Amino acid sequence: MPASPSRPPVTGEREGGSSLPLWRQLQAAARVVQAVRAGESATPALARVPTELRPAAQALSFHALRQLGRAEALRRQLARRAPPGDADALLCTALALCWQEAEAPYESFTLVDQAVEAAKRSPAAAPQSGFINACLRRFLRERGALVAATDGDPVALWNHPRWWIERLRKDHPQHWRAILRAGNSPPPMTLRVNVRRSSRPEVLRAWRSAGIEASAVGEDGLLLAKPRPVHQIPGFREGQVSVQDAAAQLAAPLLLEGLQPLPGGPLRLLDACAAPGGKAAHLLERADADLVALEVDPQRAARIADTLQRLGLSARIVAADAAAVRDWWDGQPFDGILLDAPCTASGIVRRHPDVRWLRRPGDVARLAAQQDRLLAALWPLLRPGGRLLYCTCSVFREEGEQRVQAFVAHNKAAALLPAPGHLLPSSGGSGEAVRDNPEGDHDGFFYALLEKRAAPAA
Repeated sequence: MPASPSRPPVTGEREGGSSLPLWRQLQAAARVVQAVRAGESATPALARVPTELRPAAQALSFHALRQLGRAEALRRQLARRAPPGDADALLCTALALCWQEAEAPYESFTLVDQAVEAAKRSPAAAPQSGFINACLRRFLRERGALVAATDGDPVALWNHPRWWIERLRKDHPQHWRAILRAGNSPPPMTLRVNVRRSSRPEVLRAWRSAGIEASAVGEDGLLLAKPRPVHQIPGFREGQVSVQDAAAQLAAPLLLEGLQPLPGGPLRLLDACAAPGGKAAHLLERADADLVALEVDPQRAARIADTLQRLGLSARIVAADAAAVRDWWDGQPFDGILLDAPCTASGIVRRHPDVRWLRRPGDVARLAAQQDRLLAALWPLLRPGGRLLYCTCSVFREEGEQRVQAFVAHNKAAALLPAPGHLLPSSGGSGEAVRDNPEGDHDGFFYALLEKRAAPAA
């Protein structure tokens, strides 16, 4: 059956004049899925994919990872015993891509045919090509009954681990379904205007001239009607815009509003976990500041320099553990500190669908302990009257309000200022609105703003 006109052709990707058949794309996507199932992040797995295949491999593997719970449940219906790893990854990838006809990137028969071809051309999966063919053909014949048989499995229904679903039900009893639906939808593409080099009206005019539709979101943001590669966006190379989710764009305004430097100098700011540099750049776009950008990983710290260079900004970039204060601090207190703490990333799983399958229940408590360690280490570096913005890209309360409540309970000089708290991921396709969220399509985040009270006079 030929591909639908609304879907990409089977050999639609081209590089150097040679077509990339769908079976090659499926092989690459299945290798990424297999790596994630083995406990590896999708990022290095995709980096190993040949350059010409990488965009297709990412699109297909991310689609498959968003539907992996259902695919694995269907495979268990089709075969009691899983085939060897390469064959199982390819089978589950194909099932994830085709089980929902309306959402499938290709016609189901095309996906099945090309998945079998991918198996035949893979040395590891070739012995199982007949088995894969039989399973997928049976699925096409019995789709309705097989899907219905998996509907009672919450992991299949919501495509998240069982422990993750239960935690969301406990943390957000009114909105857990909307959060899970948002996590299974493709993310929007939102950009931030660099107000030092352009303005939002100017960028919108340039985009409209290029046939790019977008709408304003937040103070500096633009939401694209249709995502596209950044190199196709006018103004990106010139540093006029940066890719940044609407929820992440709240950090800089929250920390800077009303924050004044001590007499005689610019604002002294710290971005404590800065890579890849988006929030640090936003701070520097909106304020004249002396900013220290910390990142524990030297390779990720280098990305901060790249980000700032494109935007025409500068900061002191240090590769160090933010909690090991003696290794990097010069003894001068900060007016403002941004602590975007390491977390489970449970609020951005639609952008990183591998995260849900890589995390384990114990990771939440482990990361919460790290968040406590960073808060305790950085708070003394803030001057009296200064502010610390604590944020995580998590929807789990243990990484958000519970951390801040515990910190304030043990630090009498810490005063909570107005801040959004938990922002739950919002998706245009979720069908449910979440009260108190900003308008638009955005990721899940948590924000708390703390001000340091001056010590009482003796």
